[in-house]
Amino acid sequence: MTASFQSWFGMSFEWAWFTSAIVGILVIALPLMLAVAMIIYADRKIWAAMALRRGPNVVGPFGLLQSFADGLKVFLQETIVPTAANKGLFLLAPIITFTVALIVWAVVPFQVGVMLSDINVGLLYVLAASSLGVYGIILAGWSSNSKYPFFSAIRAAAQMVSYEVAIGFVLISIVLWTGSFNLSRIVEAQKGLYGFANGFIWNPLLFPMAIVFFISSLAETQRAPFDLTEAESELVAGYQTEYSSMSFALYWLGEYANVILMCTLNATLFWGGYLPPLDWAPLYMVPGIIWLFAKILFFFFLFSWVKATVPRYRYDQLMRLGWKIFLPLSLFWVFLVSGFLMLTRVGVGS
Repeated sequence: MTASFQSWFGMSFEWAWFTSAIVGILVIALPLMLAVAMIIYADRKIWAAMALRRGPNVVGPFGLLQSFADGLKVFLQETIVPTAANKGLFLLAPIITFTVALIVWAVVPFQVGVMLSDINVGLLYVLAASSLGVYGIILAGWSSNSKYPFFSAIRAAAQMVSYEVAIGFVLISIVLWTGSFNLSRIVEAQKGLYGFANGFIWNPLLFPMAIVFFISSLAETQRAPFDLTEAESELVAGYQTEYSSMSFALYWLGEYANVILMCTLNATLFWGGYLPPLDWAPLYMVPGIIWLFAKILFFFFLFSWVKATVPRYRYDQLMRLGWKIFLPLSLFWVFLVSGFLMLTRVGVGS
């Protein structure tokens, strides 16, 4: 794209690179915002169907414009800042959450060679950037100067630490198997397993880690049954209690952008990403981005299914699952995968 801007408009390399980067960001961010609006609609429809209700069905055909009507409503509301709150941090917190939810998409491969930045440490970038999201929640809880948001912030910090550790060990297993932190190479390493399948879910050693990663991604995004940071029966609305108008909307958008991101990572790391499910030539005629979107929608349905059917965990159950089950299991699996690779790959290059 940089070369195209140079040849079409006679730009210098620096300006052409800058313009192409801005265009690439907009090409990802704008459709993502539209996807978030429609995903919220889909989420509410799935919950309604599972509870034998209608869900949104009034605003627009089939209720498709309900999310946009809700967005307009919060945009027109007054932003209220509590008198005792730290105003600067109070307004900064939702911006951090929303921004962090967007920057991770820079390294996601949508199909072969189609991504904003193809860096060699893409997986480390994802892990580092996604971990920053908890700062938006902690700052919101502390700056609100209210007990319920503060309790929520403490829970968010503990919950993030508990599941980030397990997710880190799961990713180490992937890196050991593929020998790369680059997300495109990780996707390509899933091609043609056993001569017929694409995806690490067909690998008996890595399939258990796919299950751990899926459950951990529910906790990472504070989705039910791990939505203890905004447990309405205990904390009113958690860290969002004192927020209104667009500040509240930024948290809402950031939450669903994170959910879509985690669905994307599940698809990319274990289900072949932009590759078709089977290593069969006719399936490659379908563009890779279509396969990736289909897998994202599948995982989002699972996220909504879990939220609609599984009761919320108690806080002690959440900590037990993270520290006493997932952490030992994922750590043991790192030793298991590395031991298997040492036994089967030693002397390959000699």
